[in-house]
Order: sequence, then structure tokens, then C-alpha cells
Amino acid sequence: MNIQLAQSDPQIQACFPVFSELRPHLSAEDFLYQVKRQIHNHGYTLIYIEDKDQIVAAAGFRVAEFLAWGKTFYVDDLITASFARKHGYGSALLDWLLNEAKNQGCAQFHLDSGHHRHDAHRLYLSRKLQISSHHFSIEIE
Repeated sequence: MNIQLAQSDPQIQACFPVFSELRPHLSAEDFLYQVKRQIHNHGYTLIYIEDKDQIVAAAGFRVAEFLAWGKTFYVDDLITASFARKHGYGSALLDWLLNEAKNQGCAQFHLDSGHHRHDAHRLYLSRKLQISSHHFSIEIE
């Protein structure tokens, strides 16, 4: 599978239908603006897999340093389109991400996943990722 980097506005916009399944609160316009802002301000990188001229899976990540973990590869987003699941696209992206983390000299690899995403959890556990913490959050008004 050919994993590509989304750099141009059309490439980023083409990823929106897949991302909208994971991030339904974003509009197409907001998605483009926010991805570009995250690329510029936070080193966010967007990758995708295309099959038959249609994006079937995508992921976004960044490399950051934390006092707790050192240089860390953090996966913000990892999604396969619902119509394209069970074809190995998510596995291919995850394997690429794990390899990229190693290539970038990261000490750790992290991602958060919604507690209800059981299929995704099976994939992560099959790659020996561990459930290492609880993630707490609150919306700021």
C-alpha cells in the first residue's frame, strides 16, 4: 500500500470525508484551516492511503518532547473509512507510524483512543501497544 503525505490544500481536503467519521464536529472548511494551523504551529503531519482514486484511510501525528516521556511520537488521529475497514489499511498506517517513530529516534509512541472503539483497540493491542494510563479531560467554557 502506498502511503502518501498530504501537503497541498487539495490533498488535505481530500482526507476530510474519512476524517469526518472520526471528527464529525469539523466542517470541511474548519478541517483545512485547522490542519494547516497544526502543521505550521505544531509539526502535525497528515498521511493517507488512496485506493481507486479514493482516500480510504488517514492518520495525523506529531513529534514532541515531554518531561514524562522524552522525545515522543504522538498519533493524534488514525481512521479507516467505514466502507473500507477489514482490508488492512489501518494496519498498514499503524505499521508505517511505528516505523516512522523509530526512524525519528523517538523514545515512545503514544495515541489515545475512544473507549468505545473496540476494533481499533484490537489492532493496537496486536502491535503490542499497552493501555498505559487513563486520559482525563474537561471542556473549558
